[in-house]
Amino acid sequence: MSTSADLAPGIPTSSLLGPFAEPSATAAHFAARLAVETDPSDVAAAIEAGERVQLVDVRGRAAWNQGHAASAVHIPRAELLDRLDELDPALPIVVMCWGPACNGGAKAAHALASAGWPVKELLGGFEYWAREGLPVESAEGHVHRAVDPLTAPVPAAAAAVEGIRCDC
Repeated sequence: MSTSADLAPGIPTSSLLGPFAEPSATAAHFAARLAVETDPSDVAAAIEAGERVQLVDVRGRAAWNQGHAASAVHIPRAELLDRLDELDPALPIVVMCWGPACNGGAKAAHALASAGWPVKELLGGFEYWAREGLPVESAEGHVHRAVDPLTAPVPAAAAAVEGIRCDC
């Protein structure tokens, strides 16, 4: 546990929020998370900037057909390790599943990393990809989804600042 000497003067070492870690431990924690997680906005921006990324949707066929990120490839998690030859070992992988309440992306990322592949999990999964108004397709073709203003700037606000995504 931190001592008052570890934090800036006047910053409590604990509160009703619980104890506060020493800042360098907190920095290391978040650096580790950023090395293994990403978000829909950052992936979309990387793709738009021309970066080559393998966005792998690990949900089942019915979920994929219902809707998926337009730039994703479909490899259900149960088939992932048997289909590694479909992935380019020279490109980073971002895995996605349904959403924040689904750990299929984490399971897929764990399996890929254990097999020696560089991988990140897409926070929020397909749910937040779609809610942010990013390109979605279904079995019938392109699906237009409005931006959820609780997850991303609405298009009119985004147009006011070129390149804006979540503004964070």
